[in-house]
Amino acid sequence: MTNAIRNTMTAVALIAGAVGLSAGLASAQDMPGKGTTIKMAQATWDTGWFQAAIYKQMFETLGYTVEGPTTLDAPIFYQSVAQGDVDLWVNGWFPLHDTYKETFDGSASIVGAIAKGGALQGYLVDKAAAEEFGIKTLDDFKRPEVMKAFDRNGDGKADLVACPPGWGCEVTISEHMKNYELDDAINPIKAGYSASMADAIAAYKGGEHILFYTWTPNWTVNELKLGDDVVWIEVPEKDGVETPAAAEGIKACVEDPCRMGFVANDIVPVVNNAFLDKNPAVATLLKGVQIPLDDIFAQNAAMNAGDDKVDAQAAEWVKKNQAAVDGWLADARAAAK
Repeated sequence: MTNAIRNTMTAVALIAGAVGLSAGLASAQDMPGKGTTIKMAQATWDTGWFQAAIYKQMFETLGYTVEGPTTLDAPIFYQSVAQGDVDLWVNGWFPLHDTYKETFDGSASIVGAIAKGGALQGYLVDKAAAEEFGIKTLDDFKRPEVMKAFDRNGDGKADLVACPPGWGCEVTISEHMKNYELDDAINPIKAGYSASMADAIAAYKGGEHILFYTWTPNWTVNELKLGDDVVWIEVPEKDGVETPAAAEGIKACVEDPCRMGFVANDIVPVVNNAFLDKNPAVATLLKGVQIPLDDIFAQNAAMNAGDDKVDAQAAEWVKKNQAAVDGWLADARAAAK
């Protein structure tokens, strides 16, 4: 073999090696999560599954293997994320979930926000009843004629679709019942929320009056149109009982400003600190992503109408918002270098 041939072969080998190394580096940069598993959770309320699916798909694009998401009640999740049994979820509601901060403080953190200040909560009644009985606040349910009109199970109390045990809203509703002395006037239904609301909607369509708690974004206000079918009512003013400040400009409330009894919440990811420290790409991604409430509302409505292909809905959302998603992913990759 001549020296010229030998030198040519060596050069080719060096070039090939350099190309291979370059490709390997590019791959590592594009997939900073390769070899790492994310133990992901999601909430028991299905209105949060769409967001979880979107984040899962972005994590996988970064090369992470995602285990789950495992469906957990809030108390179990916050204990699990503090202990490192799960790494994260994107279904935190704060300040509603402030009661769990003591559980995870120092072990997990809120990182970024899917939606800030746009998650409303409160009580609604059908508009016809509000007008017929002059219902303004929960105190109006102490009136015998109002209790009777909303008594669907015959126990003499007005029926309220409330929240299942373990939900943050269940604690607040129980406090409202106690603070406003409503235990003899209102019967909070704490069964599965979706089934209870489906029953209430059917009752409404059958001509009955309904009282229920809900939050937004949620499919309930797609089935029952705000201002047309239902209206927000207030919690009473009472000496010694502190409530969040009244909110201005709430669509379809009986008063403006409206004392809803709940503050507007941020929907946020909550992540184990040890996992965060090892995965700067995830931390950066979580800080960047935002999902419009209108998009969540639309998916929730479609899901309630029978389209339960949440992963496909999430993939479609990613495709429609590809430019923004690519920017978030690029920032995450840069953070991992």
